Amino acid sequence: MGSMNEAEAFLSHNFTHIVVGGGTAGLVVASRLSEDPSITVGVLEAGPAAPDEPRINVPGRLGETLFTEYDWQFETTPQPGLGGRTLHWNRGKVLGGSSAMNFMMWCRGNKGDYDAWEKLGNKGWGWDGLLPYFKKSETFQVPTWEYQEKHQAHYDQDYHGTSGPLQTIYSAEYGASSQYWHETLENLGVESNRSHMSGSSVGAWTALTAVDPSTQKRCYSAPAYYLPVSYRENLVLLTNASVRNVILEKGKASDEQIATAVRFVHSSNEYTVNVSSEIILAAGTVQSPQLLELSGIGNPDILRAAGIEPLVANPNVGENLQEHMQTMMIYELDPSILTPEALRSDPLLAAAADEQYETSKSGPRTAVGYSAAYLPFSHYTTPEEMSRLASHLSSTSHTSKTNSTTQNDARLRDQILSSRFSSPSPSGQIEFLFDVSNYSPFFKSEPGKRYGTMMQMLQYPFSVGSIHIPASSSTERPTNSDDKPIINPHYYEGPGGEVDFLTMTAAQKFGHKICETQPLKSMVVKRVFPPLPDNVAEGEAEEEKWEDWVRDTTLTDWHPVGTCAMGGDEGMKGGVVDERLRVYGVRGLRVCDASIMPLQIAAHLQATVYAIGEKGADLIREDWEGRCGG
Repeated sequence: MGSMNEAEAFLSHNFTHIVVGGGTAGLVVASRLSEDPSITVGVLEAGPAAPDEPRINVPGRLGETLFTEYDWQFETTPQPGLGGRTLHWNRGKVLGGSSAMNFMMWCRGNKGDYDAWEKLGNKGWGWDGLLPYFKKSETFQVPTWEYQEKHQAHYDQDYHGTSGPLQTIYSAEYGASSQYWHETLENLGVESNRSHMSGSSVGAWTALTAVDPSTQKRCYSAPAYYLPVSYRENLVLLTNASVRNVILEKGKASDEQIATAVRFVHSSNEYTVNVSSEIILAAGTVQSPQLLELSGIGNPDILRAAGIEPLVANPNVGENLQEHMQTMMIYELDPSILTPEALRSDPLLAAAADEQYETSKSGPRTAVGYSAAYLPFSHYTTPEEMSRLASHLSSTSHTSKTNSTTQNDARLRDQILSSRFSSPSPSGQIEFLFDVSNYSPFFKSEPGKRYGTMMQMLQYPFSVGSIHIPASSSTERPTNSDDKPIINPHYYEGPGGEVDFLTMTAAQKFGHKICETQPLKSMVVKRVFPPLPDNVAEGEAEEEKWEDWVRDTTLTDWHPVGTCAMGGDEGMKGGVVDERLRVYGVRGLRVCDASIMPLQIAAHLQATVYAIGEKGADLIREDWEGRCGG
């Protein structure tokens, strides 16, 4: 990046806007703001730029950046609902953020997911308000008719973008299981969804991926939104810059603070950069609330314990954390099947795959296509389990441990979540996905054997957690950004957690049933994790007891949202930002990332986060033009 990596060069600019976090949404905002030559925007990114990193760029090497220099490597507190286990929370620490390390799946939630945000009072954030931004972010590559028939790659062109920065494609190649997916699910009574991007993800479908068809490289926010416009003189990036806090000054009104500057560290030196208009936090669900608290915005008790003066009291900061959870069953597969894991363990296979990728942009290094099924609880459960669930729903209180949200807000969220179990328009409570490779951290592969993973992912959690800065460990130093935040998702805790646990336990039976159904069964040798109990024969897994296994093996699905949620009708009593993403009680400060989502959605998040970035940029530009008389 040359001079852009030098803090002094960065500080020489007169910035109208500063974006904190050059990740998925942050680079969208910066790119779109810099389209206006009257705006000068600076981007502070804690990680490095890695445009030539093959572990990021090569689709078939997904997962190789976990636990590396490109990963924040966060960890949760011990979770009582998981038997006291802690979970790793991987987040991207690189230009592009988590879009540089995710698994590239491109999908949207249900229409009702976004309409629920608007029902909470966040005008313009329903499906109809977001659809233009979904389309604005992408360029969808239409597959050939032959390809559509072979892979059941169905779509409705009216719901796709044709000129956005993000390239989305049906994968050049799919794992061996994908060819059997639709027929297998049809044999279990699940219809294929022929337009899963148009407002309903329910059913079985072949997923799009964020891959550039011309290069067969991962398409993420850095090469899509930043690099093509990096020549702009009014767009300035500084990488390896760790933000300490936003500096607030008291406004003329007694209860108003004004965001005027950002303090950051670069090459062990501390700097302050001033801004004349706005600061936009786009540091993600984990670090946007962290930075608000480090800036004096949050629960006064938490701030004082950290040695930070409370400037804006808002106990909702860092609350409302909602996360997809998942379990992974492992199956031994036919030994002739090539898997990504086999490439990692066999240098000769890897070398051959690399050569094929470099010479023809084909082969196993491009095989990142997925097929999924989103199903309502009623499809895979028994009447007895439905009855147990109903009794739990009646006693559920969807509030965080600190009861920071108002009772009205909590009651409405409860009603929305509960209605999804009985709505005439079904929602997919669980995502089922099978992929060839062993992704489980609990099962060690045997050399020479091939494995597949059956994943069950909870989409609408009642469990609600929090992310906060820790108390100061020294009277001489307040808590700062070097101190990792306390992540407490409260998995499976409380009455709502019981609903989550029942939903996930029931899902395991159906996940195994998928793998026991032809034609997918034809590639399966046997289930190896969890091994079938001695008293349960193949094909009789309905008798299995899954409770202990679910509690012992539940993992994060890397989709946290909600910690700086839009407050809607409740305003500051129910959230952190308003519907224009402005932080309550502060002038000139916004949040624009997944943390603003008030409720979780049934989808992998990246397409929604790009849409949030696009809409947020429009809101910021509208207000800028209004102030400037444009």
